[in-house]
Amino acid sequence: MMASARLMAAPAITQSPPEIDYWLLSPMLVVFGAAVIGVLIEAFVPPARRRVVQLVLALAAVGAAFVLTILITGSLPDGEAGAGVAFGSVAVDRVSVFLQGTVLVLGFISLLLIAENRRGESAFSAQAAAVPGSEEEREHVLAGSQHTEVYPLVLFALLGMQLFPSSGDFLTMFIALEVMSLPLYLLCGLARRRRLFSQEAAVKYFLLGAFSSAFFLFGIAMVYGFAGSVRFAEVARAVEEGGGPLFPDGGGRPLLLLGIGLVAVGLLFKVGAVPFHNWKPDVYQGAPTPITALMASCTLVAAFGALLRVFFVPFGPSAADWAPMLWVVAVLTMVLAAVIAVTQRDIKRLLAYSSVVHAGFVLTAVVAASPEGLAGAMFYLAAYGFTTIGAFAVVTLVRTHENGPEANELSQWAGLGRTSPLLAGSLALFLLAFAGIPLTSGFIGKFAVFEAAMAAGATPLVVVGVLSSAVTAFFYVRIIVLMFFAEPAEGGPIVVRAGAFTGSAIAIGVAATFLLGVFPSPVLDNLVPQPGQEQSESLLAAGEGEG
Repeated sequence: MMASARLMAAPAITQSPPEIDYWLLSPMLVVFGAAVIGVLIEAFVPPARRRVVQLVLALAAVGAAFVLTILITGSLPDGEAGAGVAFGSVAVDRVSVFLQGTVLVLGFISLLLIAENRRGESAFSAQAAAVPGSEEEREHVLAGSQHTEVYPLVLFALLGMQLFPSSGDFLTMFIALEVMSLPLYLLCGLARRRRLFSQEAAVKYFLLGAFSSAFFLFGIAMVYGFAGSVRFAEVARAVEEGGGPLFPDGGGRPLLLLGIGLVAVGLLFKVGAVPFHNWKPDVYQGAPTPITALMASCTLVAAFGALLRVFFVPFGPSAADWAPMLWVVAVLTMVLAAVIAVTQRDIKRLLAYSSVVHAGFVLTAVVAASPEGLAGAMFYLAAYGFTTIGAFAVVTLVRTHENGPEANELSQWAGLGRTSPLLAGSLALFLLAFAGIPLTSGFIGKFAVFEAAMAAGATPLVVVGVLSSAVTAFFYVRIIVLMFFAEPAEGGPIVVRAGAFTGSAIAIGVAATFLLGVFPSPVLDNLVPQPGQEQSESLLAAGEGEG
C-alpha cells in the first residue's frame, strides 16, 4: 500500500529556476561551442581558408578545455567527493576530471595527426560523397579538395567522450554514447586510400554500434523497472535495499540481473572486450590511421571510464552478481585476443588485437572493485593512450612507395631499423611498453592493475594476465627483430619525412612512455584517487548532488 501511495502521489511543482554551476561544466561547454562554430565555419568561410581556421579553433578549444579542467581540479576541496551538476545528471569529481583531462590531452595529440598535410594531401578523402574511383572523385583530388568537416566532427566526438565517464544517470550516459559514436561512424569512412575498404569499415562499425546501443538502452529499461529511477545514486540505493518502489519485497532481482547484463554488453562493445571485439580489427584497419589513433586512445579511455562508473556506482552493491561475468570476459579477452594476434600479418590489425588484450588487462582492475583497482585502471588508460597514439603515428610514415598507401604488411617492415633507426627505435619503445617491459609506462600500468586484482583475491585472473602478457610479448618482439635484424627487402617501403605535427605526436608519445615508466609517482600520488574508504565512496557521493 505504501509503495502504491508513493507512486500515485502528485509530483512536486518546481517554483524556482534550476541552478547550474556552469564553471564545473566549462570544459565541455568550450568544446561544444567550438564544435558548433566549426559547423558555421563550413558554411561561411571560403574553402581556401577553412583548414587553417578549423585547425586553430579545434586546437585552441581543446587546449582551453584542458586548462579549465586543471583549474577545476584545483578548485575541488580536499577530502570531499565532488559535485553533481544539472540535477545530478553530470558528476564532477576527481575521477571524472582526471578522465576528462586525459581525453583532452590525447584528443589534442590526435588532432595533430589529423591535421598533418603533406604536399596538400591529408589522410582523408577529397570528397567522401563521390563514388570511389569515379571521375568526380578524380576531379576533386586534382582540385585539392579537403574534408575540413573532420574537425567539428572530432570536437563533437570529444564532447561525448568527456560526458560519457562523467554521467550521473543512465539517460545522460546514453546521450553521451551517441554523441561520441555518431561522428566516429562518419570519420571511419573518410580514408583517402582504399576508399571501399574504409566505407565498409564505417558501415560495420555503424551497424554493430547500433546493435550495442540497443542492448544498452534495453538494459537501462530493465534497471529502471527494478529501481524506479535511472539516477545512479537511486539505483545504488535500490540495489542495497533489494528493490525499488515496485519491488519492496525484493522480487525484482531478475530485472536487475538482466539490466546489468544488457548494459554490460553495450559498454563491453565500446571497450572491445571478447566476445564483442570483432569490429575492432576491421574498423582499425579500414579507418584513416589518425582516426584509428583517436579511437584506440580517447574512445578507450572514455568507454572504460563509463564502465568503471557504472560498475562502481549503481551496480557497486551487487558486485557479487556481476564479478563472475567480468571474470569470464576478462579471461576470454586476454587469452583469445593474444592467441589470434600472433597470426596477424597486418600492423593495424595486430595493434587492434593488442588493444583488445589491453582491455582484458584493465578489466582485471574492474573485477577488483576497489579504490586500488580504480587507481590502477585510470593510470593504465592514460599510459596506454600516449603509447598507442605514438605507435599509429609511426604507421602513418611508412609507405609502400613514394606518395603511396601505408605499408601495413609486416613483411614490408623488414630492415626498417637500418634505413630509419630513429623511427624504428620509437616504435620499438612503444612495443616494449605494450609488452610491459620495466622502465616503460606499460610495466607500471600492468603492475598497478595486477596488484589491485591480487589484493582483491583475483590471483587466478592475474596468472592468466601474466601468461597473456608473455604471449603478446612474442609478437611485439617479433616486429622489433624484423625491423633491426632482418635484411631490407628489395623495393622496400619508403619512410616519408615526418611533418611537424606527426613528429610532435611521436615525440610526446616517447616522452610520456618513458617518463610514466620511470617517474610514475606524480600521476599516481596526485591526480589518481588514492586508496581509502573515503575515495571509494566518492563517485556515489558526487552523483547524489543536485548542483
